[in-house]
Amino acid sequence: MPEAALNVVLLRHTPEPEEVVAMAAKLCYSASGVDELKQKIEAKDQAAFVEKLASIGHLSPVEHVSFSFGIEGISRACSHQLVRHRVASYSQQSQRYVKEEQFDYVIPPSIKQDPALVKEFEKCMAEAQENYTRVLKRLEELGYKGEAGQQDARYLLPNAAETKIVVTMNARELLHFFRVRCCNRAQWEIREMADRMLAHVKRVAPTIFAKSGPGCLYNPCPEGKMTCGKIEEVRKKFGVKKA
Repeated sequence: MPEAALNVVLLRHTPEPEEVVAMAAKLCYSASGVDELKQKIEAKDQAAFVEKLASIGHLSPVEHVSFSFGIEGISRACSHQLVRHRVASYSQQSQRYVKEEQFDYVIPPSIKQDPALVKEFEKCMAEAQENYTRVLKRLEELGYKGEAGQQDARYLLPNAAETKIVVTMNARELLHFFRVRCCNRAQWEIREMADRMLAHVKRVAPTIFAKSGPGCLYNPCPEGKMTCGKIEEVRKKFGVKKA
């Protein structure tokens, strides 16, 4: 069973996302009709207007643009954290309908530090695969074919088992997602995934996500006593020279 490798792909996004945000916001403050508004926005620099929205905290127009990601190489443990973000849509690979003949898995970095522990971890994964295969075979002998057997045999699969998922979030939810999941206090796996998602959206909507990232980039650490204590290191990582 090979170790899973994280892969994050931006599948689709709202075309001209910053123009859409600017049009939605301008409508709130203008008596112009929709057609006239569209012409005005297209003719002007959108970046300054989108930046102004962020500065005054008017974020409802940002909800009009969305981004869809294809993600693979994450563990079931990670996906359980991901789906806690409720303002989103998810389509996840099913362990009920997809037979896990040889499941991939994610090895935590802490375990990778000790070669002996890696061997123990891999042994546990191999045993889980053997148990799954054996139980599934017996269920099939009892007449539980296809998903009827797989849906019960999957109870033997570990949290480390790799999964694939398609995620769609609007930009406002993504701003919140990056604030909490790019933070050092987030678990390492979802943090790495969030960092890659942020890199993707910055390329297609650089103004919307210009200051996006963990909550400590431009303000004091929101974690209080739970802070990682590495605020300068975090700001350097995200290219923030002075908050």
